[in-house]
Amino acid sequence: MGAERNMIDYKITPVNKIEKEHIFEKIPYFMLEDWLKQSLEWKIKRTNIRIKEFYKEMDGKVYISFSGGKDSTVLLNLVRKIYPDVEGVYVNTGLEYPEINNFIKKMDNIKVIRPKKSFVEVINKYGYPVISKVVSHAINRYRNTSNKENKQFRLYGWKKDRGKLVLGVIPRKYAYLINAPFKISDQCCDIMKKYPFKKYVKETNNYPFIGTMATDSNLRLRNFLERGCNVYYKNIQSRPLSFWTQDDIWRYIRMNDIPYSKIYDMGEKHTGCIFCMFGCHLEEHPNRFRRMKTHHPELWRYCMYKLNLKRVLRYMGLDSGVNILDDCFLKGGKQ
Repeated sequence: MGAERNMIDYKITPVNKIEKEHIFEKIPYFMLEDWLKQSLEWKIKRTNIRIKEFYKEMDGKVYISFSGGKDSTVLLNLVRKIYPDVEGVYVNTGLEYPEINNFIKKMDNIKVIRPKKSFVEVINKYGYPVISKVVSHAINRYRNTSNKENKQFRLYGWKKDRGKLVLGVIPRKYAYLINAPFKISDQCCDIMKKYPFKKYVKETNNYPFIGTMATDSNLRLRNFLERGCNVYYKNIQSRPLSFWTQDDIWRYIRMNDIPYSKIYDMGEKHTGCIFCMFGCHLEEHPNRFRRMKTHHPELWRYCMYKLNLKRVLRYMGLDSGVNILDDCFLKGGKQ
């Protein structure tokens, strides 16, 4: 069957009713595969449908979660083509490349909000973000419980009277991190980004358009398959780019001559927090920190020596970009 016939175009239940009903737009995986293969023109049409649906159901009480990256830049363009006055909201964590902040300053109608804690405070209290949110969370839970059954669950995915489970289990290849000489946690994203957005939602009663895609990660894939693009229960949000790909994003940018952050012209494929180590183990040489050493040496030195990412990356066997001369130079007191 074609994707046009498979597309779920249902009448959305009003939000006040959904509070009593667990209604989600569940998407079969084969349908997502079909959507990913569709033309960009088809995707733009379907994305516009989702944008209009969400805006209508929220009575215009919406905002655009804007990071300054290419995905949210495309989202901002799409939403404002239909609703020009929708506000963009950017969380300035202090962890972004200067090119991102400079780009955002040029944009209209962008509200800047900030977290209460700094990254240094977060890693000192909770730990470093490594591998992925799921793995960091599982390791943190294992280390911070004295319950033997919970520890067993994190290692083997089994709990008494519950059978074998897999979600939240530490993969065997990352079990060595249990004994790492530094704290590990997934709290960084929550404290630095999610909490400021939640505070904004509470103060304004506006709900977000978010520029994430199902192909970004396994976690986002699972969330999309379980809940679809527009979510009207609990964590209310619209993710109208969910069935797009990275190629679609760049084609749309070029097709519409949309300005974007210059950080991409410096070799970066993704933006986000520059000190984050999620996914670093999957990158080919040169990885994000080796590239950072080339185009932002001062930020790189701050990461390696002030935040001590050098120690974390070395423990995981990853390239930090640090060599003997760097160590000798910085130990001499020069930063």
